[in-house]
Amino acid sequence: MWRGSMTFETPMLFAVGFIFVFTMGGFTGLILAMAPIDLQLQDGYYVVAHFHYVLVAGSLFTMFAGYYYWAPKWTGVMYNETRGKIHFWWTLISFNVTFFPMHFLGLAGMPRRYADYPMQFADFNALASVGAFAFGFAQVYFFFFVVLPTMRGKGEPAPQRPWEAAEGLEWEVPSPAPFHTFETPPKLNRDATRIVA
Repeated sequence: MWRGSMTFETPMLFAVGFIFVFTMGGFTGLILAMAPIDLQLQDGYYVVAHFHYVLVAGSLFTMFAGYYYWAPKWTGVMYNETRGKIHFWWTLISFNVTFFPMHFLGLAGMPRRYADYPMQFADFNALASVGAFAFGFAQVYFFFFVVLPTMRGKGEPAPQRPWEAAEGLEWEVPSPAPFHTFETPPKLNRDATRIVA
């Protein structure tokens, strides 16, 4: 992305969102790398927050970026860009509302795996619960308002190359890709990015 000409469609938003939350998780991991502090924070909510910033961001945000990038090729239909951006912002904000307060809970001494906790932790836990419900509803929105319409073929037909600089053999076939991608093996030019007629 450095010195590139970026456009911010939904796949790029999720890719940049991944970098943001994964970096946050990385910085919290630096704190846990210091042995004296790690002894205090071990099995606390700080570790829960760090763990989710790294692993949830590392999996979900990249899977969403991949879905939005490849869905036009899979389905032959462009997803609704506005709905995709709503899904991104809703997911990013609710993710941070859910897991960022857990850092403060861990610093205050709240342990993991407790069914009940003292009232001093109630406010941040309530905020995290609201964020978790919002995060869950964002994924319900994604399924019903982004995935299902494209799977049903509702939307504009996807062009063969829906993205700028989409290079490679997979972008040389129509959208959706036919069952037998190439009846005969394609002949490539020297840079192996274009099929020679």
